Amino acid sequence: MLTDKAIRALKPSEKPDKAWDSLGLYLLVQPNGSRLWRFKYRFAGKEKLAAFGAYPEVGLADARERRDGLRRLLSSGVDPSAHRKAARQARATGAENSLEVVAREWFQKMSPGWVEKHRIKIIQRLERDVFPWVGSRPVAEVTAPEVLAVLRRIEERGANETARRAHGDLSAVCRYAVATGRALSDPCRDIRGALAPKVVRHFAAVTEPKAIPDLLRAIDGYQGGLVVRSALRLAPLLFVRPGELRSARWADINLEAGEWRFTASKTKQPHIVPLATQAAAILRELHPLTGHRDLAFPGARSALRPMSENTINVALRSLGIGGEVTSGHGFRAMARTVLEEHLRFPAHLIEAQLAHAVRDVNGRAYNRTTHLEERRSMMQRWADYLDALREPKVVPLDSRAPQRRA
Repeated sequence: MLTDKAIRALKPSEKPDKAWDSLGLYLLVQPNGSRLWRFKYRFAGKEKLAAFGAYPEVGLADARERRDGLRRLLSSGVDPSAHRKAARQARATGAENSLEVVAREWFQKMSPGWVEKHRIKIIQRLERDVFPWVGSRPVAEVTAPEVLAVLRRIEERGANETARRAHGDLSAVCRYAVATGRALSDPCRDIRGALAPKVVRHFAAVTEPKAIPDLLRAIDGYQGGLVVRSALRLAPLLFVRPGELRSARWADINLEAGEWRFTASKTKQPHIVPLATQAAAILRELHPLTGHRDLAFPGARSALRPMSENTINVALRSLGIGGEVTSGHGFRAMARTVLEEHLRFPAHLIEAQLAHAVRDVNGRAYNRTTHLEERRSMMQRWADYLDALREPKVVPLDSRAPQRRA
């Protein structure tokens, strides 16, 4: 049997030479001085060789351990050579079907229909919170406890909502893996009850008519630039999503027809906002300043980009209107509440104007002209109501509003 001392004493010759250890293990000493481990065995009547690497990178004890492992396979009727080939293939296949590879494939398939902000958030969430921990794992082998460990790590930093969203992303990836034949099940479905409960936080909003006049008068007193001032005054009149307002394009606005047509950011469906005379007047005042550009509300740093998503909120804060009172998104809740509870407009008209995912009474989803004339009347009534609230001596009467339909 070989010893380390004996191995170090081996001298190369002009031809390859074998220094035997035991049970088929030997060192092949090459003329250039390299010493290579080999294991000689027979399977199905044929003589075969297995290579274990070079000495001293692979020491004597390691070589014997590897030899013994192959001998155990032989005793079980398994050809070590075929076993190692299958293992290499399995590792290669696992890399091709790792969770990260499948997730990026899923992202490329699904993301073209998403808005840019949504796309960035999802891929950053995966790259920051998921891939470092389970990205290299074959997607078919990822278990529910592994997924839970990933999500717990997110929760530990207090980002419970991020953990919930990461759970949804992972589940979508795993379902895609099932659909494409690279996994048998979605491990995410087994941990739904293990995450921290969702904490619902509603956007702050002014929903009592008696509190609206001060809000409107404060907005009217804004002394900033015309672009921000116009957006600020339009926000309560139009009650669209803040991102839709700041990204408004002149090509979509028809002042003569009194309409603004665009694709709703959440539903990706065509949407029409009827422009009350007050809203059209604000846009006409703004048009000489930005009408020659694409964007109605360009940013301060670049006319090619819309104003910042925080611009409206910053303007409100400059007026002393805190985040606990309202925000750019809060005007939607204000309109939703007052239009139904005080002006008695039917909920389906309000929901259609908010571009929420509801069906009309005829069963058609998002017909862009659904109840357009009724909504046009509602938007003008809403603008008139807000004007009336601004006047300290005028109290708008609910009795002037249309009666709720049976």
